Amino acid sequence: MSAIDDLSFFQQVASRGSLTEVARQLGLSLPAVSKRLSQLEARLGVQLMQRTTRRLSLTPEGTQYLEGGRPILRQLEELESALNSRQPTLRGRLRINGTLGFGRRHLAPVVSEFARLHPELEISLELSSQPPSLLDDQFDLGVWMGEPPDSRLIGVRLLENPRILCAAPRYLEAMPEPTCVADLAQHNCIVLRQFGSDYAIWRFHKDGREYAHKVRGTLSSNDGEVAVGLALEGHGLILRSRWDTQEYLDSGRLRAVLTDHQAPRGDIFVVYPHRAHIPQRISLFVRYLSHALNQRLPFAAVRRD
Repeated sequence: MSAIDDLSFFQQVASRGSLTEVARQLGLSLPAVSKRLSQLEARLGVQLMQRTTRRLSLTPEGTQYLEGGRPILRQLEELESALNSRQPTLRGRLRINGTLGFGRRHLAPVVSEFARLHPELEISLELSSQPPSLLDDQFDLGVWMGEPPDSRLIGVRLLENPRILCAAPRYLEAMPEPTCVADLAQHNCIVLRQFGSDYAIWRFHKDGREYAHKVRGTLSSNDGEVAVGLALEGHGLILRSRWDTQEYLDSGRLRAVLTDHQAPRGDIFVVYPHRAHIPQRISLFVRYLSHALNQRLPFAAVRRD
């Protein structure tokens, strides 16, 4: 194996933290992966990983090898991408991360369509409840709600995504419709528990003023699809993204309330690290994704002047 192969292999071990997972990813046996790691350590003359029965952890030398190797692999990838930029066939790996609900309903179908157009491209789509770091080379890009949290990341807004306060008509027949944020105290509010944030505090603004209310209710969930289902069954109010509720608002199964107040937006972005040369597989997928999502969700299309 070349030094570059060893470096790429160790990056996978460090990012996944499990020899079993690396073996599954590479299609090798666990003993073969363990042997390769031992051979790498023997060649370098240092221990790179501390091994226990439960987990792997980097030694100081392993951390140095990992962090020093990242820019080398990135530069090699960018060089190869620049050389292949005129080739119509996309090759290599494209590693995508997305949120659970949006990823299942909209991102996965777009990835499927893109894969059919580029059969020689290896695509990995992983969905998670929380956005992972994109600076450790585990993913090439992420499709997330909200702008990039780090200046080292590029963010392209794909869709506008206001949050809508709504309920089923059967619930609103039994309860007076709220006319101000304080009225939420009288309502059963379906809380969506996500990301360990202050999820029970619903925020709004109107005419330049900010309003916040800590809502309560008898039902909550950590899954958006479940929470919307509870609202459709008439259990209470829900504050949910427009992409997830628009079809029910259009059909009348949900009705928007307190429409003169605006909740914080959660616009949908594709996010990826700054690079000297963006690999063609990333730039073409971002362009394709933007067009496809605007076709799937035209009501949320971003206005580009």
